[in-house]
Amino acid sequence: MVLMGRGNATRAAVAAVVALSLMPGARAADDKPIVMKIALATLDDVLHQYARNYAAAVEKDSGGRIKVEIYPASQLGSIQRQAEGVQFGAIQCQIVAPEFLVGIDERFEVLAAPGLVTSMAQGQRLAADPAVRQLMLGLGADKGLHGAALLMSTPSSVIAKAPIRHLADFKGKKVRIFASQFEAVAMKRLGATPKPMTLAEVLPALLDNSLDAAVSALTIFGPMHFETAAKYITEIGQPAIFGIVELSKKWYDALPADLQQILDKDAAAESVTINPQAIAIDDDARKTWLESGGELISLPGDEQSSLLKIVAGVGDEVSNDKPELSAAYKVVTEAAQRLR
Repeated sequence: MVLMGRGNATRAAVAAVVALSLMPGARAADDKPIVMKIALATLDDVLHQYARNYAAAVEKDSGGRIKVEIYPASQLGSIQRQAEGVQFGAIQCQIVAPEFLVGIDERFEVLAAPGLVTSMAQGQRLAADPAVRQLMLGLGADKGLHGAALLMSTPSSVIAKAPIRHLADFKGKKVRIFASQFEAVAMKRLGATPKPMTLAEVLPALLDNSLDAAVSALTIFGPMHFETAAKYITEIGQPAIFGIVELSKKWYDALPADLQQILDKDAAAESVTINPQAIAIDDDARKTWLESGGELISLPGDEQSSLLKIVAGVGDEVSNDKPELSAAYKVVTEAAQRLR
């Protein structure tokens, strides 16, 4: 046994504290954690669940050095205001369908091409494809964004005030779409008038009859109480809805390297972990909608096939005279064909 004097014991205690402070993930007791705000437009859907998973992983792996706050349902402003907040560092993270970021780079919309994905499984494989991830997560790097993860959310559905049971029912309707030329051209081919809107605008527009129908995720219609405006959902499956996780580059670049690695590692890992949960959330959303008195509609088989034929080639039409968009579209279409 080694006996220490008071001076030796004090020095040993100080040395132990210093050693602990240098351990990865450690922080001094009086240090305040770094706040990471995650903003999203949706509520209780796949993207919201991903945010919860990501937050838990980051807080755990950072040893509490990062404290995550989640703001769903556009609490931090519209999708555009959220994106601006991330670019300038006021918001640290946004989780959003990538096509809503076309104002930053038009290539963000390539995954919204109709006919690109025909199943959840294929969409999940596409989101994990290295070439697709490299493309999508690199967009916006020169405009304040650090892409961290890509995930498949759900196929598109259309909620309508009057039932859409056949392709002909689209004709003459004012239909909300995402901010995507791919979706706009596809909807025009179906005889409808496309109306790009962010999610927060959709329910009021249905209630005041500014819209007849809206394209979105079935998983958000229940939690956001769309049954107050419309009860008919037609599951057209096109286009697929993805989610992209964007960190503020300004904020990210100022972090220690070990925290940067944690943010990237956990974002990528949770984009895979969410896959079975996404399918379960989708299934639960169907049950909940029916239990609330809503109706789920599928187009007749031959008309669903006709839908895919009608929208075929939309991606080429939109991107042909735009070299950068065309090159990005080629990357995702080649990957999608490879992963069918």
